[in-house]
Amino acid sequence: MNRRSWLFGALAGLVGVGAIAGATTTEQTLVVTDTTGTDLLTVPVSTGTELVVAYTHSVERTLVRDIYIVENGGFIMTRMEFSSFGAGLPAQADVTVEDGRYVYEPPEQQHAYLRVGTGFVADHDLIVDGDRYDLTEMADGNTVELRIAQRRSLL
Repeated sequence: MNRRSWLFGALAGLVGVGAIAGATTTEQTLVVTDTTGTDLLTVPVSTGTELVVAYTHSVERTLVRDIYIVENGGFIMTRMEFSSFGAGLPAQADVTVEDGRYVYEPPEQQHAYLRVGTGFVADHDLIVDGDRYDLTEMADGNTVELRIAQRRSLL
């Protein structure tokens, strides 16, 4: 093979590698782990996927829903819905009322992970695009951490 043929072959190979590298996608997965780092749940998600952490307030005994969306490999809380004011709820915040429930829309803030201290009284559930998962049962009432894992794959 002469030098010119070798050069064209090498360039063609680089173009092919570039085409393959350009044909990759990033897949996102919601990963729920326990305090030891053991995966308890993995769910495919995409940007804009809605996550809800729903639980019963331990003192007020009313439903609380913390609503997040997946954004930039993390979470943004878009709203909190609750029925009464109690410990840990935004008593001083500017809230609206929708269907008899208080709604708080916090300033946009990116969270790299969410840590949820589950409990049998609160009975924490995770709702991902309408699918419900019992966080309290899967963690046996202990703390869980939610993260978005990124994985690149070739098309």
